[in-house]
Amino acid sequence: MKRIISVCGSDGSDEDLSSYALQTAEQIGMLIAQHDAVVVCGGRGGIMEATCKGAKKNNGVTVGLLPASKQEANAYIDIALPTNLGSMRNFLVVNVADVVIAIAGRWGTRNEISFAKILHKPLILIQGTGGCVDSLVQNNMVTNSPPCHIVNSGKEAMSKALEYLK
Repeated sequence: MKRIISVCGSDGSDEDLSSYALQTAEQIGMLIAQHDAVVVCGGRGGIMEATCKGAKKNNGVTVGLLPASKQEANAYIDIALPTNLGSMRNFLVVNVADVVIAIAGRWGTRNEISFAKILHKPLILIQGTGGCVDSLVQNNMVTNSPPCHIVNSGKEAMSKALEYLK
């Protein structure tokens, strides 16, 4: 059975979303596919689209849990699942995951991080990507202890994810 790595982060409307965060997301997607895992995300733009784009470069499988309709899916989604739940779909994105990786983000990402902590899902935060991830790390609102890890790069995030997937 394929393992699932959910990637959470800013959507395309985040004006503070950096090119570094997008590059990191694309790298994560490539690494997830390289290790034969499935990308699950909210299915839209920004970090979600960059992750799926990276996964497709390595022929990976991508699943988008969309707020309302299939038409919202980014171009790199293989399986578009409209939930009609709006942001409440964040619970599903986290609940189906074997590991959750967060990059940048705003309130929706913060919500997914909270669900990961509540559900005791392995959680990896990539600091330096901006948004709520950096805010949570800088304000010591999360600890760097299992099942939460604070890392500095996509490669380090995937290394930690693989430890959990064994």
